[in-house]
Amino acid sequence: MQQKGGSAGLAKSAAVKLSEMGERTKQLGTAIQDPNRQRRIILVIVCVALLLDNMLYMVIVPIIPDYLADLESKQAVHSHVVLHPNTSANRTNQPISNKDNLDVQIGVLFASKAILQLLVNPLSGTFIDRVGYDIPLLIGLLVMFVSTCIFAFAENYGTLFAARSLQGLGSAFADTSGIAMIADKYTEEAERSHALGIALAFISFGSLVAPPFGGVLYEFAGKRVPFIVLASVCLADGVLLLTVIKPFSNRTRENMPVGTPIYRLMVDPYIAVVAGALTVCNIPLAFLEPTIANWMESHMHATKWEMGLTWLPAFFPHVLGVYVTVKLAAQYPNLQWFYGALGMVIIGASSCTVPACKTFGQLMFPLCGICFGIALVDTALLPTLAFLVDVRHVSVYGSVYAIADISYSVAYAMGPIVAGQIVHNLGFVQLNLGMGLVNVLYAPALLMLRHVCQMKPSYSERNVLLEEGPTGLYDTIRLEERKLKRKGLSTTTNCLPVDGNGFDAFTGHSRSHSDEESSGPEYS
Repeated sequence: MQQKGGSAGLAKSAAVKLSEMGERTKQLGTAIQDPNRQRRIILVIVCVALLLDNMLYMVIVPIIPDYLADLESKQAVHSHVVLHPNTSANRTNQPISNKDNLDVQIGVLFASKAILQLLVNPLSGTFIDRVGYDIPLLIGLLVMFVSTCIFAFAENYGTLFAARSLQGLGSAFADTSGIAMIADKYTEEAERSHALGIALAFISFGSLVAPPFGGVLYEFAGKRVPFIVLASVCLADGVLLLTVIKPFSNRTRENMPVGTPIYRLMVDPYIAVVAGALTVCNIPLAFLEPTIANWMESHMHATKWEMGLTWLPAFFPHVLGVYVTVKLAAQYPNLQWFYGALGMVIIGASSCTVPACKTFGQLMFPLCGICFGIALVDTALLPTLAFLVDVRHVSVYGSVYAIADISYSVAYAMGPIVAGQIVHNLGFVQLNLGMGLVNVLYAPALLMLRHVCQMKPSYSERNVLLEEGPTGLYDTIRLEERKLKRKGLSTTTNCLPVDGNGFDAFTGHSRSHSDEESSGPEYS
């Protein structure tokens, strides 16, 4: 009898605990559905995805050259033993004869990610515009997870090349959809700049901390451990995405607006200027990364740890540049173009001073200047892309941030292949002077953007800029959403907007819902 009473008590206690757990789960689910809390979680998910992508991009820098050299030497010894078992002739000349071939292999391996990303981005941007941001982000994380696992267990050059190329495919989806999702969730310009600034800080942290992280773990734990750690974090980020956003249960995807095609965005003069600036400002970083270690070794007699830590101090001025630009943009939003132009001048001046450095300590200052300038340009111009889409096109951001990703990919695809040839043919000094001059000369082009902040979406402007009008289904959805947001407030007005040219945008006719809602929020 006592045993039955004890069993009943245990059962009752278990039921109470299960009920409490169910209640807590329900409360957690309710909390996650809160819009403000959900977009903070989305920002965390995107930042972790960007961190992982850039860590995987840079973690191979201290690992792969050494690993490929070991593979090359083992293969050389093996082939020599098989072909010439009774002689040791030419054994010492084998590594020297293969050194140039190894350098080419490393350069192609490093560039393959950016090249594939460059090729896939036009398709991924269109895909993101059609299906939304969550599913492409999940696809990108899944591909990056597979790529990282392949890196961990690859034992030959072909498999490493496949893993590196696969990472470019994942980046084309994860990076573009992640940045576009931030722009979509944070619609106020100040909030958007702040959120994109946080994302850029994670990108910088991933790029700069990855080489020491990979080098230390490779030295003490082997090749597989750094990639297994990154794969685990990638998997956790994907699970969090599935839990919070639930991409496959979102029914509003059927009513997605039709975004402006990517080829139309590319010929928009304002977007073209921004894309050009993003490419030019990243050229010094992309070209110095594969060349500066050899230059330090030959001109400074730098040690391995000095070459490994070359870029790490630059993380702090990069974060400082992001912080300063976000604060200035909140106070003076009409000067975004100036912050970008100033950043390009700083990059140009810093790049020109790199060859004059004689010690590792001196080299830190121009590298910090380059990263500070890149932070100014990126933090000022990435929100500008979203704003341009809002006021000149349809507020769907997949294609426009695919263009931004293409801009980065152009620089990083050329870097490992072109930079080495320039140094070989012209010299390291000429490379830096050329990069600096290009940045300084491009800075005045950003004057084109000085009146962007004064743009307002108008009916006449949309008719001029877009061959096709907005879709009625999307206009209806946006109208209903806006009515819900303005519940309890009057939604009627007797004032008709006047476009930037000073005449009535509606030529005396009443404005339809399609005309009002399709052009996005108004900005002053």
